[in-house]
Amino acid sequence: MDYPNDQHPAAPVRAGIPEHGRIPKYYAVKAQISVLVDGLVEGQALPTERDLAERYGVARETVRQALRELVLEGRLRRAGRGTVAAGPKLEQPLALASYTEGVRRQGRRPGRTLISLDQFPCPAVLAGELGAELGEPVWHMERVLLADDERIGLESTYVRVARVPQLSSAFDPDSSFYAYLSEELGIAFGAAQERIETVLATPREALLIGTPPALPMLLMHRVSRDTGGQRLERVRTLFRGDRFSFTTQLGAQSWA
Repeated sequence: MDYPNDQHPAAPVRAGIPEHGRIPKYYAVKAQISVLVDGLVEGQALPTERDLAERYGVARETVRQALRELVLEGRLRRAGRGTVAAGPKLEQPLALASYTEGVRRQGRRPGRTLISLDQFPCPAVLAGELGAELGEPVWHMERVLLADDERIGLESTYVRVARVPQLSSAFDPDSSFYAYLSEELGIAFGAAQERIETVLATPREALLIGTPPALPMLLMHRVSRDTGGQRLERVRTLFRGDRFSFTTQLGAQSWA
């Protein structure tokens, strides 16, 4: 079936044009640059701001605003002093699967950089989420998430020391924590509760991930249980909103 350009199912409603038909100049330029980006391969450079301004007959600041939005949306990314096509976003299924599995399924190479791995006495709020005693030792592992060496997220994992006592000596922090639990300790994940929200990174988080503080982030909170129903881990993961998306599969539900 043929659709008008502004009514295609993949397009925003009326392609972002208000009912009165008037749109900001930068948005018109953004639409034109979007068409240009469609013809680029991942990593291919966009013309300079000066060239784009001359091509579309607008001020360079108008071009900058259009480019800023396309960067925030993940269509473009900064590379040195220029701008290049970003390629498709990574997709992570909302399922009991590890980050490693999700990235590999898309033909990318997963990786992690360890920031810290230490113990601390479990506070009251975390004790409830982990099923731990107040003050008992808890591991905190913080890692930067990578895809083909590109930094795309920051993950904090909390788990009771009693469950994984040799974590600091027996676990390779560049590998999958889920695989370690399953293959080395015989612990399998049975269920998890997740919550996702949009946030801005703190200055420290933005520095670790390598993004501007104004870039929107997807923050995922997860509390997992093992197959025996015992609480196992508490994970807080910050994903770049311009490079990451979540997917899920829905089925029919019977309504009472």
